[in-house]
Amino acid sequence: MTVTDHLNALYRLPAHTFPGPGGRTDDLPDPEAVAWRVTSDVYDADEDWTKAFARFCSAVDTTRVRALIIGAWQEAYDTDPSDVIEALVAARDRFPALRAVFLGDMVGEECEISWINQSDVTPILAAFPALEEFGVRGGSGLAFPAVSHRALRRLVIETGGLPAEVVRGVGGSDLPELVHLDLWLGTPEYGGDSEVADLAPILSGARLPSLRHLALRNSENQDAVAAAVASAPVVARLEVLDLSMGVLTDEGAAALLGGQPLTHLKKLDLHYHYLSESLQERVRRTVETAGVEVDLDRDDAEEDSDDDGTPWRYVAVGE
Repeated sequence: MTVTDHLNALYRLPAHTFPGPGGRTDDLPDPEAVAWRVTSDVYDADEDWTKAFARFCSAVDTTRVRALIIGAWQEAYDTDPSDVIEALVAARDRFPALRAVFLGDMVGEECEISWINQSDVTPILAAFPALEEFGVRGGSGLAFPAVSHRALRRLVIETGGLPAEVVRGVGGSDLPELVHLDLWLGTPEYGGDSEVADLAPILSGARLPSLRHLALRNSENQDAVAAAVASAPVVARLEVLDLSMGVLTDEGAAALLGGQPLTHLKKLDLHYHYLSESLQERVRRTVETAGVEVDLDRDDAEEDSDDDGTPWRYVAVGE
């Protein structure tokens, strides 16, 4: 499965794409009313992302912009966004109201998620200390060394394979206001080389005192993740636990149900899974009857098998 839709909102604001070259700029929405999507046309070599951004800064009162979606840059399958990040950081004084940034809002026809080249994205956090939401798509070349950020409330990293160093960087970060953490762990085939031990600082919750929504999903090792979550201290304070989109089988779900109680949650999201009907019913009896909203939609999860019957199972998003 591939990412087929652009973001439709950010920071609770509807997404609005800034017009391309030659597009009308005399009837734009109020700067603070939308999440602005600035992108380059991947089929037009005449304007790269930094030029599109310069046009945006000339046409829009950036002092009132609250959310910015960074779309495709030229040849993202071969070029990292260093110039994009440098341009945004250089313009930081022009964006005093900016509270949300998403980097790499691309769909399959622009660049498959696991082909998107990334780089160290933390200069954006350093440049915008008031930022409350930050998201990034693409794990190839992605770096996220441990940071300290006093305002960030939501962090989303979407990949077909999340490098272990990034997982450790997030876990080592000081993020006292973070409420929502969403990591797409992916598969080794696309660079997702993290192990459960790399998640330990996150699962302890020691550096994340405000965390209420934890998503560790799209993992080839979802069973092992679920088993670790079963005894994780952070779970006791969560409202939403999301282990969806990965290769979750009866083994992982049974380990999860055999651990600490989950009946305090508002929602348990396990959609896109490989659970038997009997295990799904056990999940429902254990948590849904206690008033927890449970998502057990199997979605597009389908098994293949070798000639000898060995099953092949896939994460939801791999390329």
